[in-house]
Amino acid sequence: MDLPDRVLRIGYVPLADAAPLIVADALGLFRQHGVAVALSEETAWAALRDRIAHGLLDGAHMLAPMPIALACGLGGVRAAVSVGAGIGRNGNAFTLSLDLAEEAGLAEDGTPLPAAAFAAAVRRRAAAGRPPVRLAAVFPFSSHHYLLRHWLASGGLDPDRDLRLVVVPPPHTARALAAGEIDGFCAGEPWGSHAAALGLGRIALTGGDIWPDHPEKVLAFRPGLPGPQAVAATAAVIAAARWLDDPANRDEATRLLHARIFPTMAAETVRMPLAGLTPCPAGIRALPAPMRFRDATLARPEAAAWWLGQMRRWGHVPASIPDSGALAAYGDGIWRAAAALLGEAEPETVTLPQEKAA
Repeated sequence: MDLPDRVLRIGYVPLADAAPLIVADALGLFRQHGVAVALSEETAWAALRDRIAHGLLDGAHMLAPMPIALACGLGGVRAAVSVGAGIGRNGNAFTLSLDLAEEAGLAEDGTPLPAAAFAAAVRRRAAAGRPPVRLAAVFPFSSHHYLLRHWLASGGLDPDRDLRLVVVPPPHTARALAAGEIDGFCAGEPWGSHAAALGLGRIALTGGDIWPDHPEKVLAFRPGLPGPQAVAATAAVIAAARWLDDPANRDEATRLLHARIFPTMAAETVRMPLAGLTPCPAGIRALPAPMRFRDATLARPEAAAWWLGQMRRWGHVPASIPDSGALAAYGDGIWRAAAALLGEAEPETVTLPQEKAA
């Protein structure tokens, strides 16, 4: 493929599900597909959003609802990005402080905490005159935020009235929990496992317990990026996803992530999400919906529409914005062109979660 010599700058936030980008770079997959890429670690989702919106990044590892938020101009930032591929299914953990985990009756064996049990603990705190429970998500328009809201509402809580939802970037979540600034957080792994390994909190459930095999991140490109470059970068990421889902590559994937993103974290903690595991007091929990990559690479509009439905449910997207405009980033042209280069089959569709209003 004859591509321009310009180096593409692709941003990511330090998370286990940035692995397809790290692997594509480390194994030379971007070069194999004829595109030069420089990866850029970003400190927070807001910084990544701003940098791609203003053309300082050519592409980004991005929260699945973020292209919708950008299309709608939410948070005062608007950009017409294009989704090339999905990056990962599942991979989030909802972690509670030790005190709140005990109050909610979280099981020692890692059994997911029922929403009703958590709601009861929140109400007991309120009845005792204690401050509202403070839970953090990583960005206002994130999968974490909407999965958390969906789960809270299923237990009968009003997320905007019965507790406090705040934003904490993923690398700061364990520190905020340790400092007592929050009572829990929902963030991409390995940050929940990291907090649990340090004895700061316990994982109550994962995103896959709320919506099994939910699409989590996407690879999105800035407006105006030439199509051949987007296709080449997407093909490299699909190839990396294939490699990552081979269990024989798990140790090497752990080594790459540990060296490049998490050098100060225990290697076993980095390995856990790649192996589909989370820590619990009784040992290790094997997740029924583990983080996986290959089946996520086709970012389907119907799954994105569920995120949009949640954004409308909580009043975050004005009714005046049509679905077609909000979901404009979610075409499949880039993915299909990239998949054709690799002979990649179309993944199975995603089952959407059932609604249960508060």
